[in-house]
Amino acid sequence: MRAEHEANMTKTSLLLAAAIAMAAPMAQANAVERACNQSDRRAATPQLCDCIGTVADMTLNRSDQREAARFFRDPQRAQDVRMSDRRSDEAFWDRYVAFGATAEATCG
Repeated sequence: MRAEHEANMTKTSLLLAAAIAMAAPMAQANAVERACNQSDRRAATPQLCDCIGTVADMTLNRSDQREAARFFRDPQRAQDVRMSDRRSDEAFWDRYVAFGATAEATCG
């Protein structure tokens, strides 16, 4: 009885590990990659969005990534931030421009 119980626990553990492994790529997508994949832009292929998301992870913190992701849904927001006189917006815009240049150089 105990051996059967241990076998069932092992099987359950393996199934759970497989489910987690399959879900991991989706869970790891950051806000920028998700926004890119959900955009209606023709050039936004899964490969390009993955690359852009990787660059975002290297160059932007989570808060900056959420802000950048909003630009996919609301391009006017990007213009508003770009034209803002607030120091925090200016600092973010500098980081966003650096992210964009790195993404372009890296992802094509």
